[in-house]
Amino acid sequence: MANVQYYDVIMKPVITEKSMADMAFKKYTFLVHPEANKTMIKEAVERMFDGVKVQNVNTLNSIGKKKRRGRTEGTTAKTKKAIVQLTEDSKDIEIFQGL
Repeated sequence: MANVQYYDVIMKPVITEKSMADMAFKKYTFLVHPEANKTMIKEAVERMFDGVKVQNVNTLNSIGKKKRRGRTEGTTAKTKKAIVQLTEDSKDIEIFQGL
């Protein structure tokens, strides 16, 4: 596995209707590095956002889709999503405020 630092683990937040509805239950969705595991994701969230305690992490791998452009075939990039559940006494994540 590559040497992935905690600031490389979380790429960007996922902003969809479902992820916004889950924020009421303190669940936040992020796109993460494809080689990151659950403990790396938990550590990255707790270190990047002050006052946040992670209770649970669920991950989803999605493979790249096959695409064609003329005769050339290829695949899109594979991605990994993480749904992070915070504890009851944890603070909210500020980047999602005002959305």
